[in-house]
Amino acid sequence: MSEVTTSDYDAILLVSFGGPEAPDEVVPFLENVTRGRNIPRERLEVVGEHYHLFGGKSPINDQCRELIAALKAELPKHEIDLPVYWGNRNWTPMLTNTVQQMANDGITKAIAFVTSATSSYSGCRQYREDIERAREAVGANAPEIHKIRQYYDHPGFIAPMVDHVTSALDSLGDEAEAARLVFTAHSIPIAMSSTSDYEAQLAEASRLVAASAGRSTMQKADFDLVWQSRSGPPQVPWLEPDINDHLENLAADGVGAVIVIPIGFISDHMEVMFDLDTEAKATAERLGLHYRRAGTVGTDPRFVEAIVELIEERRSNGPVRALGNLEVRPDFCREGCCPAPKRPTS
Repeated sequence: MSEVTTSDYDAILLVSFGGPEAPDEVVPFLENVTRGRNIPRERLEVVGEHYHLFGGKSPINDQCRELIAALKAELPKHEIDLPVYWGNRNWTPMLTNTVQQMANDGITKAIAFVTSATSSYSGCRQYREDIERAREAVGANAPEIHKIRQYYDHPGFIAPMVDHVTSALDSLGDEAEAARLVFTAHSIPIAMSSTSDYEAQLAEASRLVAASAGRSTMQKADFDLVWQSRSGPPQVPWLEPDINDHLENLAADGVGAVIVIPIGFISDHMEVMFDLDTEAKATAERLGLHYRRAGTVGTDPRFVEAIVELIEERRSNGPVRALGNLEVRPDFCREGCCPAPKRPTS
């Protein structure tokens, strides 16, 4: 593949999951998310109650707007003059409409930043497929779009998480020394996890944060990585343990305080607000556990600067900054990586 130069790209595209912004959008949004999975509308309405607890609005779109505003303010500091577009997988602004607007604006080649930091089918390859479907729908005038690499191990992602963990520990006072660090990420089917580095990358990010927070050494891994937000049928194996089950086990083992760290998310969207700030917190209170939830990176200036570094890494072969012991994934993935898991037939 030919070397990419600075002049090759004329836009930046942020790609995210999307979320409803009004009560009447909740079920249609969930229908988009679950299309092709034959999930009854009644089940979607039950899941939709999570959103209605927060006024029927997911915070993720506003968080994307805030990130775009921060990115636009950061780009001139690096002498980058590129427009920033935004398209979602499941709700407005829909990705196909955004790619059409890019084509209308004369964009020919764009860099895509996806709000998922790790490898997996749903967190990486599916976004690439979304982009290609959008380009196919737009037709011959669609811009070429390249997704930049995973960034779970970028210093600009790890450092803010370390600070959030430290702040949460400080808030516990005398309970901090004995508090257990519990990192969480979205559970996925084991069939999907086994064909990607998802679990390994999250474990490495957790180790990096725990070590920098002074809670893990080469001799002792003083933290846990658990899972949340499972949505699949019970007969299909997904990554375990669930955060709530894990809290039960910690309490049974005599642990008195926990710091829950959503290492698998970059902002406080619905799966953080409901699954951690509502459900897991209620579980901890029932068990008598002191509970703190560490923040996500959001629009921390170091994270925003990391996005610009990743853009520069691709635009002009800039330096690759990564922490930890895992191989840095290339910008251009090998053919067949992170395949979609086969859906059960019964």
